[in-house]
Amino acid sequence: MRDGERLVRWLTFQEVDRPPYYTSPFTQLSLGWDTTHDQWQRESGLRPLNERAYFNLDFGFERVPVPMHVFPPFQREVVESHGEFYVERDERGILMRQRRDKGSIPGFLQHPVKGWDDWEVMKKERFNPDHPGRWTADWDAVNGYLEATGSAAVLGQGSCGVFGTPRDMMGAEGVLAAFIEQPALVHDMMDYLTDFWIRIFDRATEHVKVSCIHIWEDMAGRQGSLISPKMVRDFMMPNYRKIRDFARAKGIPLISVDTDGNVAELVPLMHENGVNFIFPFEVQAGCDIEDYRRKYPRLGIAGGLDKRALAKDRAAIDVELARAERMLKHRGYLAGPDHLVPPDVSWPNFVYFMTELRKLAGKK
Repeated sequence: MRDGERLVRWLTFQEVDRPPYYTSPFTQLSLGWDTTHDQWQRESGLRPLNERAYFNLDFGFERVPVPMHVFPPFQREVVESHGEFYVERDERGILMRQRRDKGSIPGFLQHPVKGWDDWEVMKKERFNPDHPGRWTADWDAVNGYLEATGSAAVLGQGSCGVFGTPRDMMGAEGVLAAFIEQPALVHDMMDYLTDFWIRIFDRATEHVKVSCIHIWEDMAGRQGSLISPKMVRDFMMPNYRKIRDFARAKGIPLISVDTDGNVAELVPLMHENGVNFIFPFEVQAGCDIEDYRRKYPRLGIAGGLDKRALAKDRAAIDVELARAERMLKHRGYLAGPDHLVPPDVSWPNFVYFMTELRKLAGKK
């Protein structure tokens, strides 16, 4: 059985030859922070170190190469530089303060949308789904790669979030304030973006067979959702239903969501409106994947193994591996850490963890 077929069948609770073997099913995602990767290269002596090749992970979802965010992008530029920090404007138009070693998340200083005027300019100048620059992919090469590797194609990835993209454009504080002060603006952003993505999705499916639509939200913290369930239902779920209806019409079996934090308020709303695969279920935010499996027996789940345990000893790692073994009995689960692996996890510990996961998957 080819890797992409196995992945899709497993997440939709069908018969497969063995469980998939990943830490993330999205092939282009890193296994750890940049500083983690650098540390593992030093510890292993392997330069360059390709973790996916080293562990012989299965091929997963490959992104369909159509830009789905700001296009043309803003000019990326460094505007200030001070010792171990620098300030840059990225391709989304966000001004941020970065550590040179990328050892922490950036500090966000300014976002491109503050109100209606900015948003109207962005819609006109940078969110045209038919901009010819979006449509430069060599589709023969794309389909050739999918065929050669056995990968499955995904639309969306980290650029499409009904909440996540407006948050990118306004900043967390800005968009949260807008729910109260400018609700019509938030509705317009979410509605327009969803229609914009669906137009891109529709055109892309003319060229490639798609197995998953991915929505990136990152809209929860340890305390729960950043907005109330009523706001989720009123502002976001009509657009989730649009995506669900499109996926059904096109025969796309999976709709996935990536959102960090405590997702107890979000999972039932998302699941009942078409989402059937969610990750990463952060343990330190209170997520228990076994509890979610009991409550949602037909939900695809990935992650949920406490990354902090990987920095301890083998006994602590074995507790997480035992959790993975129990989850794998039910299908629909991809075993892996509950987020990117931090740099306090040693290379020998990670090798042990991945080797044992490979045994659980039955991959030779």
